Amino acid sequence: MASLYLIPTVLSDSPLDNVLPSSNADIIRKVKVFIVENIRTARRFLKQVDKAINIDELQFFELNQHTDPKQIASYLDPIKAGKDVGIISEAGCPAIADPGADVVAIAQRKGIKVVPLVGPSSILLSLMASGFNGQSFAFQGYLPIEKADRSTRLKQLEKRIYSEHQTQIFIETPYRNMQMLEELCRTLQGQTRLCVAADITAENEYIRTMTIGDWKHLLSQGKQPDLHKRPCIFLIYK
Repeated sequence: MASLYLIPTVLSDSPLDNVLPSSNADIIRKVKVFIVENIRTARRFLKQVDKAINIDELQFFELNQHTDPKQIASYLDPIKAGKDVGIISEAGCPAIADPGADVVAIAQRKGIKVVPLVGPSSILLSLMASGFNGQSFAFQGYLPIEKADRSTRLKQLEKRIYSEHQTQIFIETPYRNMQMLEELCRTLQGQTRLCVAADITAENEYIRTMTIGDWKHLLSQGKQPDLHKRPCIFLIYK
């Protein structure tokens, strides 16, 4: 029976061998139908996996903000014909903070075998390196853009780390990372701990955990990391 494979990609320009097991490549070579966020980047990734892959013989379905939700179920039709289908995320693991989750939900309802492959997740890797609670945590995605709403949301999340002992994880648009760091320092209590993780798995990877008070001191000295336009994830805990 054909399956739906969840195919992770790299988080940075690091070599594939550093973050993806060779067994993934064996599966990718046999898949001829892919559901992707962006066809161009998916093709580039497949060529990285194996230059011998014939891109022209592959079939691609795009799944992004422009996709008609009514079309998504049809992306799994090739499985009825005995063809394996693979989901490729733009970065990291499919269906984790990723539109691929919609396809997986449909596959589960239809009784299709879903096979997750091993690969890097910025959420888990940053949590591993933070020193925070890894037994209870929540990924919040993007916080509100409007300043007052964002401040209110941060205070709500901070309350949860103290009342529920739960690590809170969130991201920001790369060009607003520095503003987020400054907002965190203005809004949170001095003893609250913040982990900033940028360019995970890359050569210039930066992961550091300090109290908000220590982050404020770093900013006041102008020694803060340059996070502008770098893939970054933020974690807070008590």
